Amino acid sequence: MLVVLLAALTVAALLTPFLDRLLGRNAGWPLAALFIGLLVPVLGAGPGVWGGQTRVEVVPWMPAIDVSLRLRMDGTAWLFTVLVLGVGALVLLYSSRYFPPGRRTGFYFFIVAFAASMQGLVLADDIIVMFVFWELTTICSFFLIGISGTSATRPAVRTYIVTALGGLALLAAVIMLVVRTGTTVLSEILADPSWRQDETFLLVVVGLVVLAVFTKSAQFPFHYWLPDAMAASTPVSTYLHAATMVKAGIYLAMRFSPAFAGVPLWTVLLVSFGLVTALLGAVFALQRHDLKELLAYSTVSQLGLIVAVIGVGTPTALAAAAVHTLAHAMFKAALFMLIGVIDTRAGTRDIRELRGLRRAMPVTAVLTLLAALSMAGIPPLAGFVSKEGLFEAYLDLPGAFGAAAAVLAVAASVGTFAYSFRIVHGAFGGPGGERAGREPVLFFLPPAVASLAGAVAVGVLAAFDPLVSRTVQDTLGESYDSHLALWHGVNLPLVMSGIVIAAGAVLAHQRSRVDRALGRKLFPTAGTRVFESLYDRVLVLGRRTGDLTRTDSLAPFLGSTVAVVVLIAAAQVVARPEVPEYRADVTRPVDWLLVGLLLVSVLAAVSVRSRLSALALVGITGFTVAMWFQVVGGVDLVLTQLLVEILTVVVAVFVLRRLPKKFLPTPPRRTVTTATIAVAAGLSAALGVYTLTGRRERSPVSQYFLDETYSDTGGTNIVNVILVDYRALDTLGELTVLGVAGLAMIAVLRTSGLAPFWRLPQLVEHAREVIYRSRDNVLIMRTVARYVGPLVLAFSIFLLFTGHQRPGGGFIAALVGSAGAALHYLTSANSAEGTIRLPAKALISAGIVVGVGSGLLGLVDGSFLRPLHADIPLPWGGSYHFTTALVFDVGVYLAVIGVLLTALRELGTDSVGVADRPVRAEVRPEPRTGPGKDEPAASGEHDRAVPAAEKGGER
Repeated sequence: MLVVLLAALTVAALLTPFLDRLLGRNAGWPLAALFIGLLVPVLGAGPGVWGGQTRVEVVPWMPAIDVSLRLRMDGTAWLFTVLVLGVGALVLLYSSRYFPPGRRTGFYFFIVAFAASMQGLVLADDIIVMFVFWELTTICSFFLIGISGTSATRPAVRTYIVTALGGLALLAAVIMLVVRTGTTVLSEILADPSWRQDETFLLVVVGLVVLAVFTKSAQFPFHYWLPDAMAASTPVSTYLHAATMVKAGIYLAMRFSPAFAGVPLWTVLLVSFGLVTALLGAVFALQRHDLKELLAYSTVSQLGLIVAVIGVGTPTALAAAAVHTLAHAMFKAALFMLIGVIDTRAGTRDIRELRGLRRAMPVTAVLTLLAALSMAGIPPLAGFVSKEGLFEAYLDLPGAFGAAAAVLAVAASVGTFAYSFRIVHGAFGGPGGERAGREPVLFFLPPAVASLAGAVAVGVLAAFDPLVSRTVQDTLGESYDSHLALWHGVNLPLVMSGIVIAAGAVLAHQRSRVDRALGRKLFPTAGTRVFESLYDRVLVLGRRTGDLTRTDSLAPFLGSTVAVVVLIAAAQVVARPEVPEYRADVTRPVDWLLVGLLLVSVLAAVSVRSRLSALALVGITGFTVAMWFQVVGGVDLVLTQLLVEILTVVVAVFVLRRLPKKFLPTPPRRTVTTATIAVAAGLSAALGVYTLTGRRERSPVSQYFLDETYSDTGGTNIVNVILVDYRALDTLGELTVLGVAGLAMIAVLRTSGLAPFWRLPQLVEHAREVIYRSRDNVLIMRTVARYVGPLVLAFSIFLLFTGHQRPGGGFIAALVGSAGAALHYLTSANSAEGTIRLPAKALISAGIVVGVGSGLLGLVDGSFLRPLHADIPLPWGGSYHFTTALVFDVGVYLAVIGVLLTALRELGTDSVGVADRPVRAEVRPEPRTGPGKDEPAASGEHDRAVPAAEKGGER
């Protein structure tokens, strides 16, 4: 069930583009139905989980390092799973009516991916997998904020950097724990007492985990990113605040409580910083006039209360944390969505412009009041029950520390009451307006469900006792009997609640004085300004550091790199002066012939003045190396070297057209210096080759490949097998880098003015001269290409399918196919005719997707990218040995073809390509400064909040 749950969310995210194309904004409906469909079996499994059952499912991922997709559902994971799926379904339903008609591909993809990432985080029982999902939530939140418009770009960056900082801290803690315990299983790590006995080690891990918790859950001094992220659309804000992102920090704190409970540093940090955050968040909320920004600071305040109570670490405290997490999700989801309703109906979220909406929007007013009362902790709502639990937990702290914590908690809760009143009175108080028509049912139905849930839950409090008891057992390792109730008699928590209500009512009554008192700046600066100042200083430091070696010339970089290689070689000679004995049987006469040819071609290449001549001589050097590969029997290397040399020359010529024909004169002093470095580098390389090759017996690694390649992978071409089977993950990384490079090539060349080349007016006359003879110039090549072209393509496909057994493979096949494309281009009369109309970007992307997909097939046999192979009978007799490495090779083929087509298309476009059209001035459209037509506005079409940084932030 757990693997299916995670897989279903992942597949749903991948299908969102198709749903969006078909349904537009209504794609939220089938996605919400999927979330509900996944929630039903989770709810059905609830009683079993509450009763003590723990479901574990394991899918091998990287067995060599003992990392598996190990999923585990206990009470804590069940609680957060319900939040992710339940609130996610409401947000998707709400989004289908919040946004105007139109496509919302990016939003729906990232919101579902966000849900999948959060779901993987709460289910992961492998600490490596948990960290991967932790980072995925950071990435998804960055995109969800960033796609909301140009004004959301900087808030998205600030959010990403702050939360990524916590991710780095968590990564350090993960590495330390894995190395110390020798396992990646999270439940075993937390139960292992050995690492907790080392006090220094324990304190370091506590500090790193606390930093991760604070950055993710927006605790002081990292609290500012959460209100800053309100540049996102309201559905994004709802999901981020109620069930994901910030709740990830809460989850991490609860999950590590069994190991850290009772550690003084853990308790002091979480309680002190949590309560300070709660109080500051309440004060900042009372300063705000924008309802959405006010709610954002209220989330900061509520998260502070939860973090602090987790730090208390007693069974009562952990029970209160679980209950308030659930209650907070209900009232906060309702309030965010209801404010979105207010914004779309009234056209503003500023309480200074909102008056008397209770008559125009009576249903919305009632639902907002209900959710606000729950947030304020007014009986008989869920917020009151959870707030009572918080007060009781703070009282468990000893001595003066406990008294101070209780006072701060009461003060923060008084602020909660006051800003809850501010929301309701600001939107619906004042002189009543005219009653409007019927409110859109489908629009406020999702917030109605969340708002009413806080009232309904109180009627069935006893049903939540098993869940709370199980959650405490998971987070503390102790049995606990929960007894949730509205009335526990007259006790100190009830007195504290009474003080909160009375003091909050006074603040609400004296709201004008409160506004005047808080209307001035309380702090000299804002959190966002501090961030930007530190950010700028880091950039300045980086520039100053780079200035020590920065230059616009490539030669110094190459020279310094080669000099380091020479120094390393010299150090090696000094440390180990012995030289292996010369063996005459290793070297053959043909080797010296090739060395002589290399020497002549290299000396000629560095001596000529013509760039084109130098390129040709470098090509000769490459062909000579290919001949050497042939001599030693490396057929795959020969094919690769020859094809790379051919295509390099073709692409390099396109670049050379934009450069002077001859190299600039070089001063003699520089010539001597570079020659010295080159000779020294050559000697170092020669020494390394002489020392390391041909002077020893065959290594155990090479012998293993010779003996075991076929039985392991079903392939006999060892070079190809190493690339696509043994080191497939490395090749997949190279494939991804290659794809990114191809996409970057498109972006850079299209924005730099280098392509298309015909836009340079001074070359128009040259183009007109060329067009009259270009078709005749390529007549012979066109005739040959007519017959050779199809053969090249067929040979390319042949190499692709036979590469696992004979010389070839995806990379070589793609180079052959690209050579055919280059032949087609070179035999065309002009670049427009020679352009191959294939979607290069789609080919690159498809290649990466196919490569990753082939890796997923390996999970059937227990490991990502493990090759699966079998003999497939052929209709005409015999069999074909099929392996999933062929699928991987197809991915390599597509990506390489896409990159090389990009180079031909973008670099090869010139004046000849438009010679058959009239030359006219190009009219450039004005660049768009706003969001795209399919993107929501800065804060969604209906969100008009100004980011906190632009308003001045906290005051």
